[in-house]
Amino acid sequence: MDDPIRSDEFDDRTAPGEQVDSPRDRAPGGTLGPRAYLLFAVATLLGLAHHLDHVIRGNHVGWPLTPEVNPFTYSLVIYPLVVLGFTLSLTGRAGARYWTVVTTLGAGMLTFFHLSPWAVEPPGDVILPYANPVFGYAAFAILLALILVVAGGSALLVPPLEARAGVSGRRSPGGQTL
Repeated sequence: MDDPIRSDEFDDRTAPGEQVDSPRDRAPGGTLGPRAYLLFAVATLLGLAHHLDHVIRGNHVGWPLTPEVNPFTYSLVIYPLVVLGFTLSLTGRAGARYWTVVTTLGAGMLTFFHLSPWAVEPPGDVILPYANPVFGYAAFAILLALILVVAGGSALLVPPLEARAGVSGRRSPGGQTL
């Protein structure tokens, strides 16, 4: 059975005798499998939809659309990080480690700013500005989907990192995981 996301960083820093990859493990044109690229593309599209929602409802919007610098402004840094990640992954210079950091920080920030007790933009700020509640709940559903996809991406990337680090479990002399 194929791994949902198969990745490693393939470069000349591999220790002597360490198995790097096989043709089955490495996706053509990069260090990530097609499912990983699909996951990150979906997350990026949901992120764009959420930022567009900010603009449509007109609250919590910052620079470059208004003179105010706020969390909206800082959240836009995700797009250069995604472009950098795709570029580095496609050229074999980044993989699971890079995306784990980006997705973990992204999921944490999204949850903190939208769902935590200290939320800067709580659910009511997403739902209530719309005259039609259907649109407000749709915007909130997009936000929840974004958080789930980003957090799911982070969770799916941890097993390849554990396997690479050799912490996938103790093994018996027969090679079975204990």
